[in-house]
Amino acid sequence: MFLYASDVPPPSQLAVVAAGPEDFPAIAELTVRVYLGGDLASPDYTHQLADVAGRAVRSELLVVHDPGGRLVGSVALVLDGDFGEITETDDEAAFRMLAVDPAARGRGVGELLVTTCLERARAAGRRRMVLSTDPRMVAAHRLYRRLGFVRMPERDWSPVPGIDLLVYGREL
Repeated sequence: MFLYASDVPPPSQLAVVAAGPEDFPAIAELTVRVYLGGDLASPDYTHQLADVAGRAVRSELLVVHDPGGRLVGSVALVLDGDFGEITETDDEAAFRMLAVDPAARGRGVGELLVTTCLERARAAGRRRMVLSTDPRMVAAHRLYRRLGFVRMPERDWSPVPGIDLLVYGREL
């Protein structure tokens, strides 16, 4: 289901909540649609993008719904464990697979999800938030820089040959 930008209220009327199992199909659909439809991931990555139940075991899934109950954004917050893949110490948190419905972009949904991740990581005693991102995700890079993230090129990495990811970090 596609939304029209006018259907999504301003950020002050939106809330980030913990995802429940009932959200998993919509999170999978949104994440696959955003990443593959935006040419931000290869079809080989579809299984990982759609594996919401697997993410839920290794992260805290956060979502934003519009007033009609439609899911317009999601993210996986990693406070512990190996799902962050780029965290180097117990003082670091990460977030992954940030996805915002294209029709809801420009309404603050992505910023609300990221700032909620920052707040929750700080409350959990983490001192830095890190993330990895594809070089093609330029809109996300602008958001990260605006929110105080800085490039950490010394930590850039390649999960598989041909996929090079950039790392950003922000002190909490």
